[in-house]
Amino acid sequence: MNLAELSAVVSDEAKAIELVEQLRWPNGATCPHCGTEGHARKLPPQRTKPSKRHPEGKPVLGLWKCYACRKQFTVRVGSIFEDSPIPLGKWLLAIHLMCSSKKGISSNQIKRELGLSYEAAWFLTHRIRFAMTVDPLRSLLGEGGGVVEIDETFVGGKVANNMHRNRTAAAGQKIIVMTLVDREGDAVGVVIPDTKKETLKAVAKPIVDKSATIMTDGNPSYANLYDYFHGHHAVDHNTEFVRAVIIHTNFAESCHSLLKRGLIGAFHHVSAKHLHRYVNEFSYRWNSRDEAY
Repeated sequence: MNLAELSAVVSDEAKAIELVEQLRWPNGATCPHCGTEGHARKLPPQRTKPSKRHPEGKPVLGLWKCYACRKQFTVRVGSIFEDSPIPLGKWLLAIHLMCSSKKGISSNQIKRELGLSYEAAWFLTHRIRFAMTVDPLRSLLGEGGGVVEIDETFVGGKVANNMHRNRTAAAGQKIIVMTLVDREGDAVGVVIPDTKKETLKAVAKPIVDKSATIMTDGNPSYANLYDYFHGHHAVDHNTEFVRAVIIHTNFAESCHSLLKRGLIGAFHHVSAKHLHRYVNEFSYRWNSRDEAY
């Protein structure tokens, strides 16, 4: 559903909860405490105990009770929504905005769009990025003899462009992002400490299938990849960008371009501490580019 259709649904918190329940439990509620299916029953709307902030108690919607372990729960438990006072409707709108914005959307923009504090928007966006983390148990890139492009790029500005009076020693230091793209499938971005041969191979081996053919640029650190993978072809960017029509790293460079446009245009500055979260976000958006939001 598009943003207009989603907004019409999630404007009612009860409907937003029902939507998440349908998405999470298509075959009936499963208790997040004991994992039992089919033994939970939805309770009528209830209120919490009275407090100074809520003298009449705070209404609780979407409350379930498991009759196997006798514990109560909501659809938030065991998800990125757990322990968050932000309405589920705003969570769903934020997820839609982050997934459908090709170059990303900043926490400040989420704050303005959804009427949240900056702290709440920052918390919300980083939890969503955590959910976007690539599943380590998913299939390897290039399975069945596919073609996988591997390339690295440097992220970060120049010292001369940093006009902050309180800039730290990290100003001007570049961070390396390595991207691996299956031409027929997904992309995986990884923040790496250096471009040494041992580092690049250590990152690639657990992610790429042995049957894959690797495409890289002329970086000497990629030499001898054919010893581990099915094949390896390189293109020397000092003389050409494409060799023999199919030997290139254009898909990996496209991933890098989207990442940098997002960092410059939407986020402006990302610290080294959190960069890997943004890399995961852009990888997820690349992998789900054919899905409709």
